[in-house]
Amino acid sequence: MAFLSVENYKKSFGNTQVLKGISFSLEKGQILAVIGSSGGGKTTLLRCLNFLETPDEGKLYLNGELLFDADREKANKNSDKEIREKRLHFGLVFQQFNLFPQYSVLGNVTLARKLLAKEQYRYRRNELNKQLAALRGTDKKAFKAQMRAELKAFADSLEKEINEQALALIDRVGLTEKIKSYPCELSGGQCQRVAIARALALSPDVLCFDEPTSALDPELTGEVLKVIKGLKSGDRTMIIVTHEMEFARKVADKVIFISDGVIEEKGSPEEIFGNPKSEKTKAFLARSRENRELD
Repeated sequence: MAFLSVENYKKSFGNTQVLKGISFSLEKGQILAVIGSSGGGKTTLLRCLNFLETPDEGKLYLNGELLFDADREKANKNSDKEIREKRLHFGLVFQQFNLFPQYSVLGNVTLARKLLAKEQYRYRRNELNKQLAALRGTDKKAFKAQMRAELKAFADSLEKEINEQALALIDRVGLTEKIKSYPCELSGGQCQRVAIARALALSPDVLCFDEPTSALDPELTGEVLKVIKGLKSGDRTMIIVTHEMEFARKVADKVIFISDGVIEEKGSPEEIFGNPKSEKTKAFLARSRENRELD
C-alpha cells in the first residue's frame, strides 16, 4: 500500500463544490507538484489534508493507517484533541507566511514544540500524581521530593531538545544570524524560510507547501525554492502547490493538474510538461509560458 493515499476527496462550501473527487497516492519520500489555475481547488485540497477543513466525502490513509473517513466523521465526529493529533502528521507552509509578529525567529520555530511539550509535561505529572496518591506516610513525602526532581529534569530535557532542534533548523534555512529578529525585520523570503523551519519543527510525515513563492518578489523566489529543493531526500514526502513550472519539473516525482475541482491530468514531470494529453493542460502550460516570457 502507498505511504499516502487520498481517495475521492470532495468538498463544498454552500452550493459551490470545490473538490469533486480527488484521488492520488504517494510513496514515502516522493514529491508531488500540484499545478493549476487559481480557484481550481488546490489550496482547499491542502487544507483538507491538514485537517483545517473537513471533506464531505473521501478517505485518507497514511502509512497503512486510516486517518480520515468522511462516513465515520459524520457518524462520530472527532474531538479537538483527536484532530490536533492527526494534524501533527502534516506540516503546512502558507502563502502569506502566517508568522506570529510578537515572537522572534527562534520563538516562531519553537512555539509549536513548546505547546506540545506542555501537554507531555502535564501527562507525565498526572501519571506521577496517580502514583503519589497510592502512597502513605514517609513513602509519600520521599516520593514528592523525587517527583519534583524528576519533573524538573523532564522539563529541562524537553527545553534543551526543542532549542537544539530549532537552532539546527534555522541554520538549515540559512537564518542563524537572524535568530533574534522579528518578522517585521525580515524580508519576505526570510519570513518564508522561517515558516519552512517552523513546519519542520514537528517532524511531519508529509510536508505541504501552498504556493510558497506567490507572495514574494521575483528576486526573493529563488532563495525559497533553493531551500525547498534542499529538503528533498529519500524519506521526506512533500506536496507542493506551485505556479513555478520549471521548479515543479525539476523537483517533483509526480505532477497533477487540477482544473475545476478534478484532476484533469496526472503523471511524471516528463509526461505532464513534455507531452501533455489534455487540452486543458496544454492551454494552462501555454499560458504559464507566456506569463513567464512577459516577466
